[in-house]
Amino acid sequence: MAATKRLTQIDIAKLAGVSQATVSLVLNGAPTAVARIPAETRERVQKVIRATGYVADPIARRMAKGLNRILGVFTYEPAFPSAQADFFTPFLLGIEEEAQQQNYDLLLLTSAGVGNNRKIFSENNRLRIADGCLVLGREFDRAELARLVAEDYPFVAIGRREDAGGPVPYVGGDYAAGTRALVEKACLLGHSRLAYVGPQGPAESVADRWLGYQAALSATGAQQALHIATVNRPAEEILDAILHSGATAAFFIELADAVRVEILARERGVSVPGDLSMIVLGSHIRAGRSAVRFTSYEIPREEMGRQATAMLVTRIETGGIGTQILLPCEPVEGETLGPSPSDPAQKTDGMT
Repeated sequence: MAATKRLTQIDIAKLAGVSQATVSLVLNGAPTAVARIPAETRERVQKVIRATGYVADPIARRMAKGLNRILGVFTYEPAFPSAQADFFTPFLLGIEEEAQQQNYDLLLLTSAGVGNNRKIFSENNRLRIADGCLVLGREFDRAELARLVAEDYPFVAIGRREDAGGPVPYVGGDYAAGTRALVEKACLLGHSRLAYVGPQGPAESVADRWLGYQAALSATGAQQALHIATVNRPAEEILDAILHSGATAAFFIELADAVRVEILARERGVSVPGDLSMIVLGSHIRAGRSAVRFTSYEIPREEMGRQATAMLVTRIETGGIGTQILLPCEPVEGETLGPSPSDPAQKTDGMT
């Protein structure tokens, strides 16, 4: 028996009464291009495809567009350890969702070294299998970032990135504006002596929080009573320092630090927020859980992942250079920010 002839896009076009280019767009086109085809025409093409059981040749599709339709995902920290799952999972969910919408597969680049030695351009790197790459992590290797900028390989960073010898395409959160809004809200509640628990940088996400905090101090005239420039210090040390400083509101870079300090304060009889208000500037790398809902802001991690993926696909398919986008961090009301106590000295009753 003679072999059945394989259907082609030209065959589908003849059956649907459209051009081969229209069939190609329906099958392979970006959503924005497909949207320009009338819905009735799209449905007619899809009906023929369903009726004939046509399946596009994936090799031919790749050759026609010069693409593998694969997006690489590289993280400078392991993406799945439980201690960091709360941080990376929303990004990955947004990336996966948008990749599905754009008809791309994902390649998680895990052969790039271990621990602190993870490198985009490692010896075993498989970066070029993907048409482009999404890069995320708390801190980037500056030399690798500069190399990505200098080469013609499409990439998009998740999180604001600078100092790379040229503009970096990214989608990040507006931590500076979100932090400033929280500090100004605390000042409106009468807090004039503030504590800050966390570093000033060097990662842009950390530096932006510090810049927002400092901008709010300048705008309100509030005083920085204490700055603990490291994270993961003993809870007793942090709480004692805050209480001795006379600060009535403390801002934490890390949710995990705030959780431990709040538990200790409660054990000591220090009321939160009656005696001490506590504000978290977005949860970060270290996981932390508490029954208390901290006053904070929501980092739009899923949306960052979605928009970064959409930007990368646009770069791949149009050759564009990408843009720089900061998404707002919406406030979370919480229950740990209240009016400043009328007598700041009263909160020292809980000191040891």
